[in-house]
Amino acid sequence: MESDAWFYEFIFIGEIYFCTAAGKKESALLAGKSIGIGEEVTLEGITMEQGTQKKNKLLGLLAEKYPTLESVYEKLISLQAQLGLPKGIEHFMSDLHGEYESFFHILNNCSGVIREKVEYVFADRMTDEEKAEFCTLIYYPKEKIERMHAERKDTPAWYRENLARLVELSKLMSYKYPAAKVRGFIPKRYESVIVELLYTRPEEDTAQAQYHRRLLATIVQIDSGAGFIEAFCVLVKRLAVDHLHIVGDFFDRGSRPDAILNMILDYHDIDIEWGNHDVMWMGAAAGSEVCIAGVVRNSLRYHNTDVLERGYGISLRPLSLFSTRIYPDSNAIRASEKAITMIMLKLEGQLIARNPDFEMESRRLLDKINYNSSYVMLGDRRYELESAYFPTIDPKDPFALSEEEERIIADLKSYFTESEMLQKHVDFLYKKGSLYKCCNGNLLYHGCVPVNEDGSLRDVIFDGKAYKGRAYFDYADRRARRAYLFRAQEDLDFMWFLWCGRTSPCSGREVKTFERSLLEDESTWKEPADPYYRLLDDEDFCRSILAEFGLPESGHIINGHVPVKVKKGETPVKAHGKAIIIDGGFCQAYHKKTGISGFTLISNSRGFRLLMHQQVADVRQALKENKDIESVSETVELQTKLTTLGDTDEGKDIQEEIADLYNLLIAYQNGVIEPKA
Repeated sequence: MESDAWFYEFIFIGEIYFCTAAGKKESALLAGKSIGIGEEVTLEGITMEQGTQKKNKLLGLLAEKYPTLESVYEKLISLQAQLGLPKGIEHFMSDLHGEYESFFHILNNCSGVIREKVEYVFADRMTDEEKAEFCTLIYYPKEKIERMHAERKDTPAWYRENLARLVELSKLMSYKYPAAKVRGFIPKRYESVIVELLYTRPEEDTAQAQYHRRLLATIVQIDSGAGFIEAFCVLVKRLAVDHLHIVGDFFDRGSRPDAILNMILDYHDIDIEWGNHDVMWMGAAAGSEVCIAGVVRNSLRYHNTDVLERGYGISLRPLSLFSTRIYPDSNAIRASEKAITMIMLKLEGQLIARNPDFEMESRRLLDKINYNSSYVMLGDRRYELESAYFPTIDPKDPFALSEEEERIIADLKSYFTESEMLQKHVDFLYKKGSLYKCCNGNLLYHGCVPVNEDGSLRDVIFDGKAYKGRAYFDYADRRARRAYLFRAQEDLDFMWFLWCGRTSPCSGREVKTFERSLLEDESTWKEPADPYYRLLDDEDFCRSILAEFGLPESGHIINGHVPVKVKKGETPVKAHGKAIIIDGGFCQAYHKKTGISGFTLISNSRGFRLLMHQQVADVRQALKENKDIESVSETVELQTKLTTLGDTDEGKDIQEEIADLYNLLIAYQNGVIEPKA
């Protein structure tokens, strides 16, 4: 029997341990075999006695948490009942690209879920204007109350009316959650009173109605109306979204990715799948000089230096002084962009030379320039350069940094690695993030799974070992974490590869930075992409990717990275719903390309729904005009059977906990462990 082929689990039921084995063909002979207590059976070098000891130790730890029979009964009843509750709402968003105001509004209105619930509850009892104003109050309670106060409209009647509406709305929205969980969603200082309001039934009993009215009246009378409204709004938004998935790219063109990250640092339940722009910033924070140069270049190119200077305290002054002296005929921003681009191309060339595994020699081009005649050879073709002026390049050693360039990149490196806020945000990205996530039967990642033209998984080789599919994602994830923990040069280089490598799972395309920066011929700008993006329309291909990650055919691939050009007729729903691309261009720079203002994918107990945002109101519009998101909703998948908590990954964890509790209960009943009185 091969020792590495087996793992074992000892399950205690009554007075019998059941040993289950998983491994090669021998497993069928042993699975479910009943072994009496004390019987000395050696499996994988573990005796039955050792298995018993381990199980009793685990049961002992569980007994400390549930020391009485009654406590076990209570927990078992609660957990079993929870499994039948409808699954909570999951929100999926991608490619935020620093567009803080849009994200802020969408997060506050929960992608229209709150507006839908308000419409459902108050359809015939409120006008459209009243519903719009009530929604604005929920989205921005503090700001709306301040505005009402300034206009002298915050009367006692206004407070009582809106508190009563919030109670009614909260009651409806809390049905998916057990009472104990709802209690945990309420701000602690308001918990006891809000719980009382939620569990009164004024419609059923005169005494209850009077009790309800007095609670509301007293809240207003003692001038606590504003605080309770804000607390209720927190509760409503928490009830509206159970879990948030961000499928990559906080950073790039928009000016305030730092503000987005600040907003979600304490979000109740979130996961992140790193995008290519995210990993470049993560590499920069870890001290990768080439990633730092790339981050600075992109920020200058898209005129969003606020995130560097105001968000993270990174000074660009040394670069600016150097560049305006070197390029006196350009404005300061353009000059700085030219200077950092040259530094970046030099550093990229050095990196590619020391990492042949990246297979990116075609991106090493400074040595292909004829500096006398101002052209570059790409393959066997000659292309004229925009400019013949390269003051920082030594034609004999084009990839070498000058002494001044070395000082500039060293200064920038110290700013990036010492920025407390940047390090805090990157810590958060590592804590909550990964390259991919399997969740409730769905597969989430930002970029692509590298494949060959025929759709078979592509082998990507590092250090003489081939990786593909899920194993490649796991390998890349480990190296990304190692880069931040240990900051070895080879791992820092790998972060740059993840950002722009042709076979990177975050990118999957050949990034033409050199051509886009230095050549006028736009035919050279085209960036060849992995066959993956073409094959996403094929159902069988999508099923094969899901199977590679151990997911069922009923699952979905949820992807970002490639903006969906809706105005040109492109659809985010691929392969009859097996794949959904949710990059709809949140960033304003993409609006002309996509024709919309972003996507939000919603998964609830009935299926999947895609929201296509036509226009997203900013905070000022919302407060002044009660404006909201204008969205078009598309049902991607409608299930005939209600999805319960028991059908989810969380439900599986609960079922494991139930099994442990049953084992503890049996141990109590059989006297293996003595319960407390």
